[in-house]
Amino acid sequence: MSLRIIISGGGTGGHVFPALAIANAIKKMRPGTEILFIGAQGKLEMEKVPAAGYPVVGLPVIGMPRKFSFRFISFLIRWIRSLLKARKILKKFRPHAVIGVGGYASAPVLQMAVRMRIITLIQEQNSYAGLVNRSLAAKVNRICVAYSGMEKYFPAAKIVFTGNPVRRSILQCGALRKEALEYFGFTDEMPVVLILGGSLGAGTINRSVAENIKLLDSQNVQVVWQCGDAYARQAGTEVLSGKRIRLVPFIERMELAYAAADIIISRAGAGTISELCVVGKPAILVPSPNVAEDHQTKNAMMLASSGAALVIPDGEALEKLIPSALALLGDPDRCRMMAEKIKELAVTDADERIAREVFALTDKLEHVS
Repeated sequence: MSLRIIISGGGTGGHVFPALAIANAIKKMRPGTEILFIGAQGKLEMEKVPAAGYPVVGLPVIGMPRKFSFRFISFLIRWIRSLLKARKILKKFRPHAVIGVGGYASAPVLQMAVRMRIITLIQEQNSYAGLVNRSLAAKVNRICVAYSGMEKYFPAAKIVFTGNPVRRSILQCGALRKEALEYFGFTDEMPVVLILGGSLGAGTINRSVAENIKLLDSQNVQVVWQCGDAYARQAGTEVLSGKRIRLVPFIERMELAYAAADIIISRAGAGTISELCVVGKPAILVPSPNVAEDHQTKNAMMLASSGAALVIPDGEALEKLIPSALALLGDPDRCRMMAEKIKELAVTDADERIAREVFALTDKLEHVS
């Protein structure tokens, strides 16, 4: 049985890497499957998807402005062009199913697939469902979720708990500590703080680190600081005074970064949180205030409520983030408790669970060739 599957969405690593994990699981479980990605032009998926060995087509779609402005006219024009291009791609590729993973490109593709009566599956990463997924919930065939209680957003009969997919390499990071320390040029005699801003970087986290370079340098601590491409040049000048800080715009070997870390500072995107649960390290989360419906705060508080993470609001990060991280490092009992709590939330086979849901839907088709 040969399937044709479209995976749509992207924009950030939090969407792209789970999407690739799903694609890899599908190919592993059904090797003859043909997979096409549809992303947004100029976004991360246009680079990362081909590098992973899959074809990708870009749509001109952009995010909808929160306030009415001239940019809204551009959005509407691009939206219509994206719908038309999505329909053309669907007619040509003739997929047996379309998987939406979130991000700009998922909405026009899913909307057109629903109109064309193609099997559709949504992967909702967050504890608070986004507007696009809520609007399509009644029309799609299956909704894969990572948190309990999602019946308040979606029809209960369509919901399947799968967790969020993580990169397979990250599942092995527990055995890579020695290699990880050598990779970053670190010693095992001092703890390591891993600071993540997501694939695009995070301004508040970057400023918090930059203003505390001397404080970090005065402690027996080593730091991996992932700052994002846009901030790399400025951060490079600031880090000159730091003796044990490794500055990187983007981390290619995330499994080694996680393996080296004793504690992790991060935004609270759903994909990152799922990785943190699998890794099982103490985490301090700084939810981004610049995301739709403040879903990162809701994600972070789900962990904080069970003692699995600390949460520092974005507006308090400059003052509290680095001192809080250093205080946590000095409290091994709390670190151990947080690691145990966050590990309890881990789902290690979400990619395969989602693949099985796709097969359960497509196997009902009478003619698959």
